[in-house]
Amino acid sequence: MSKPALSSLHQALRKSFKTLENNQTVWKSVLAECSPLMVSLGNLAEQSRALSNVQISNTPLRDFPDLEDRLRFKLLQATDTVLGKLNEKMSSLQSVRDAISNQVSAVVQLFEQNTDSLDVLAVTERSATTPSIADMLEWLQDAERHYRQQFLRRKTLLQTLRPDNISLLESAPKRWKSLESPSAEDCITDTLCKVSFFMESQ
Repeated sequence: MSKPALSSLHQALRKSFKTLENNQTVWKSVLAECSPLMVSLGNLAEQSRALSNVQISNTPLRDFPDLEDRLRFKLLQATDTVLGKLNEKMSSLQSVRDAISNQVSAVVQLFEQNTDSLDVLAVTERSATTPSIADMLEWLQDAERHYRQQFLRRKTLLQTLRPDNISLLESAPKRWKSLESPSAEDCITDTLCKVSFFMESQ
């Protein structure tokens, strides 16, 4: 492989891993902000369920006209607000997914443009501080796939939620938590450790 091609590919790989590192931090922070919102959603669903189960007309509160309707309206409004905040968080997660996808696409495209000047040794050669180009491209594509799938699953879950569908809202926090993929996140962190010397070298 020609020296300039190898050098530009290494630069693009460094840039990609830097993008991955920065965006992994943002992703984790946004997901941490989503957790209390999902808990709120579950709590509001429980309150709606309790309101549906109680006969206000059989309690001392019957003297307050329209109380049940007003309480239900308040709960629907609060649920709608929380869903709105979660959708804002999804925009942040989408930005992370897009940043990683665009960067990985760019480095893969650069690699493909230089395939004529590549030899197998240049692609598979590794040293104590620099993993092989083949390994690094594979790690980046794995990370990109992880964030793409995670975003899609979380977005799909949120799209099924409606303020007036108590059952789905009640199960939402558990279903959201079930989407967590600590092994994939650990794998990305491990990858960033493997390329740390490479990222610092120029």
